[in-house]
Amino acid sequence: MDLYEAIGRRRDVRAEFTDEPLDDEVLTRVLGAAHAAPSVGLTQPWDFIVIRSPSTKAAFHAHVRSERDTFAATLSGERRATFDRIKIDGVLESAVSVVVTYDPGRGSPAVLGRHAIADAGLYSVCLAIQNLWLAATAEGLGVGWVSFYREDFVRDLLGIPERVRPVAWLCLGPVSTLHTVPDLERHRWRTRIPLDEVVHRERFPTVD
Repeated sequence: MDLYEAIGRRRDVRAEFTDEPLDDEVLTRVLGAAHAAPSVGLTQPWDFIVIRSPSTKAAFHAHVRSERDTFAATLSGERRATFDRIKIDGVLESAVSVVVTYDPGRGSPAVLGRHAIADAGLYSVCLAIQNLWLAATAEGLGVGWVSFYREDFVRDLLGIPERVRPVAWLCLGPVSTLHTVPDLERHRWRTRIPLDEVVHRERFPTVD
């Protein structure tokens, strides 16, 4: 699979995880791809927490369900009906979870390239996540990014120090399929914006 094919096939997976285990060698390759990402000042400010424990997954899943209910309560009418049909995570079904964290102290105090953009380290972590996602896709695996959680809950659950930020809880593992159309489009939550609407020449467009 070439890069453009992996980009095109990449999906945020929720319902398609199987009960197959994930081979340790494959997991190492995927994490190696993530660790090869570029980072500001070569700080590599990420860590990867691999979670297989059913009890840890169950505790996180219960928290996610609570946060899902919190968000659902803000919706009404058609939006609520649409959201009720959307599965938001594959925590219990996926082979493993990988929590990706950001340590702003790594490489400090003189981080080359971060003096003017404080979030450059956080952007670096996002690049590692994208590398992981594309590598997993090339391996025929699925990845789902769970965003219905409170950072303090994850810190307490996994023993993460206060200075370290949990950026992503990723569900990872074999899947039955990768849909050609993303879930939120299939459920008519949102549609993609055409490329020509977001590409501009020389200056940002005038906003009315």
